[in-house]
Amino acid sequence: MITLENVVKRYEMGPVSVVALGGVSLHIDAGEFVVVLGPSGSGKSTLLNMISALDTPTEGRIVVNGQDVTQAGQSAKFTFRRETVGFIFQTFNLFPTLTALENVQFAVDLRGRRGANGVAAEVLESVGLEPRMHHFPHELSGGEQQRVAIARALATGNPILLADEPTGELDFRTGIQILQLLEAQAHAGKTVLVVTHNREISRVADRVIELSSGQIEADGPPRNGKADIADLHW
Repeated sequence: MITLENVVKRYEMGPVSVVALGGVSLHIDAGEFVVVLGPSGSGKSTLLNMISALDTPTEGRIVVNGQDVTQAGQSAKFTFRRETVGFIFQTFNLFPTLTALENVQFAVDLRGRRGANGVAAEVLESVGLEPRMHHFPHELSGGEQQRVAIARALATGNPILLADEPTGELDFRTGIQILQLLEAQAHAGKTVLVVTHNREISRVADRVIELSSGQIEADGPPRNGKADIADLHW
């Protein structure tokens, strides 16, 4: 489903060249629940941006769902993001003039799915926001805005879910609920890739990819075996 071949990303900042990813190669199968683990600045978010075609590698090749996104033009990348990837942004990226329901409806409409109103309401209910779906983003807490962003990604029905610190703004109880939703998506056959600095979250993944300074330091099952979500604590 996702293949990276020797992917390098450098940012030129005047005379300084900053390497965000330094020759990363990996393959992720359909239906895998993968956690990319690492501290701030390790290249986690850059990796997600590469996979979702929001950014372009300096070197290397990326193939997602059979499409070489490194060679795609802007129109093809837009179609790819609309039909293949659901992205849960750390910064939410909600439309401030739309309600929670309308934010999710917009994503469903853009995807071309039928019954946008019903789909949006159902997904918002699944993340515990039924009582708040007619509120605007500024009327929601940070955690509630995060849940709207998650609902928007789930509602597209796209085969790949990319989540950048999806529990970062949530209390423990809500964070567990979101992890359960993401795990259920993987069980339903979707490919789920979660970026986090929280090692506890990585315990529930099928596979953990540890990044440090733009390099893969480890790649395999959780260190002490996969845990049930009910056993997590943070």
